[in-house]
Amino acid sequence: MPDSLIRFCTLLLICCCLQSASAREQARPEIQSSAGPLQFKDIRYLTRSLADFPNRKAFVIVACNTTCPLVKRYLPKLKRLEQQYRPQGVQFIALHTGPADSIREIAEFGVEHEIPFPNVQDCKGTSVAALGLTRTPEVAVLDASYRLHYRGRIDDQYRIGGSLPRPSQENLTTAIEGVLHGTPISVTETNVDGCLITHAAKAEPDRSLTYYHDIQPLIQKHCTDCHRPGTEAPFALTTLAEVQNNGAMIAEVVFDQRMPPWYGGTSHAEFANHRGMSRRERKQVTDWVESGMPAGTEPADFKPAIPEVDAGKWLIGEPDLKISMLERHALPAEGYIPYRYTILPYVFPEDTWVSAIEIKPDNPGVVHHCNMAAVTLTKKWDESNFLTGKVPGSGPMMLPEGLGVMIPKGSALALQIHYTSTGKPENCRISVGFKYVQGKVQKRYRFLIIKNTKFEIPPEAPHHEVSNARTLKQDAQGIGLFAHMHLRGKDLSFLAHYPEGKQEKLLVIPNYSFDWQIGYLWKDQRHFFPKGTRIEAIAHYDNSAFNPFNPDPGATVKEGPQTYHEMLYAFFFYTYANERLNLTIDPRTGQAVP
Repeated sequence: MPDSLIRFCTLLLICCCLQSASAREQARPEIQSSAGPLQFKDIRYLTRSLADFPNRKAFVIVACNTTCPLVKRYLPKLKRLEQQYRPQGVQFIALHTGPADSIREIAEFGVEHEIPFPNVQDCKGTSVAALGLTRTPEVAVLDASYRLHYRGRIDDQYRIGGSLPRPSQENLTTAIEGVLHGTPISVTETNVDGCLITHAAKAEPDRSLTYYHDIQPLIQKHCTDCHRPGTEAPFALTTLAEVQNNGAMIAEVVFDQRMPPWYGGTSHAEFANHRGMSRRERKQVTDWVESGMPAGTEPADFKPAIPEVDAGKWLIGEPDLKISMLERHALPAEGYIPYRYTILPYVFPEDTWVSAIEIKPDNPGVVHHCNMAAVTLTKKWDESNFLTGKVPGSGPMMLPEGLGVMIPKGSALALQIHYTSTGKPENCRISVGFKYVQGKVQKRYRFLIIKNTKFEIPPEAPHHEVSNARTLKQDAQGIGLFAHMHLRGKDLSFLAHYPEGKQEKLLVIPNYSFDWQIGYLWKDQRHFFPKGTRIEAIAHYDNSAFNPFNPDPGATVKEGPQTYHEMLYAFFFYTYANERLNLTIDPRTGQAVP
């Protein structure tokens, strides 16, 4: 090839590259352009936008991910600025751009770093593109009409490979002040150090996947325990047609890791009842849906779907004792239903040891949760005599051999029932079944309730902290943990403070769900806690208008039983480590044999 032709081709290639770069630069939104209300998902898996923040004077959008060192270094300053400017109507938002960061991991990052403003997930990179952000922790400052006024660094203190003792240019602060006061911003755009934002790679789906060979085993493994006829699940997934009819929704909740339901932090997967699909399994489901949900060939050894739940069958097996409500509760078609209380018609004649308890409504779709306590003429309803409950996401209490729950002599059972309306009149009667201990009881099943009843959550507070702790009086073996808050509950952490000074984080629930109150059970009670260990519960509440379930953002919220009140009840289940009761139990009565 002649030299002149080579030079021409080289120049042509350079020009093409420059034009391409120029086109990309021109495609980047300009300062003073409208970014729109944007779109992202919150920690509750809901699609939201800036329009969900009413009456804001300015927005500060910070591009984040869970790994960028500069993001972590700048978080203390961002929290100070947010605290300073929140009363002036400025909304800070941590916009997470990491393609591999799940919503639960984003929420956990927020808890770990004590970020008081919303952590949200960018939806397919649309918000990053609308703002023209390229690195983390780049910031964009918008006015109330979503017009872009500044894009760039927070300040010039921290750089890749080094830092200044203090910043010489407060770029973000200057931009916020300019938007708030309507004054010109001298520098509207700066270069940014940090981690380049990587967008999710677009890969061709695996089109070899079929329902019968690949997907049905996953659905049966992870979904059909709940998604079958006769359960609280909104639809069944026991046939090809049922799965195909809900394919798009299945793909979304599996991709988001919203299903199977699990709200424990990612660093606490050691619990025996941990749920979740692997990355490979999630990709198989989403690839299959994207490929058109092919059925494939039904194999000769195909395992039939799990049958419909028998409404008369008990999960604990046929009870040794069954008690039913005398009345049937009639429920309205719509609206909020205050808690109902009822006493079951049975008094325990002696101390009675049980190994399993199941609370069984005959209309499970209307019961959100039900708590049960042992009461007497002198001991009214109180969480201290709590026995067990039925909550979304948890099954009946079933204890291993050698453990027992003791129901005191002279006790009756009180139920606290939270019903939900369904759109039509309903009715419900609840029964409770018990299995007596078979053989010997060596240890009594016990619990601490870590509660706080004296708090007040201010109006519009997005991250209000409430905590308390209790101390173990004897060496203990941990069984599990459970948290109960209401609609403003945002996250809750369990910490153990050991007598020698060590601290351990036992569990983080980073995006607490009122609809999925899951118990977290350790494997084989392997957690030992010496006498004097202090178990602390730290919770945060979102009383802002951005909380989509908040009954009234303008209210000061106090402790109370109804869902428009709030609660902090953290349960620590355990046994005494050195207890050896050696009680022989009559299997016909549940009473200890003299």
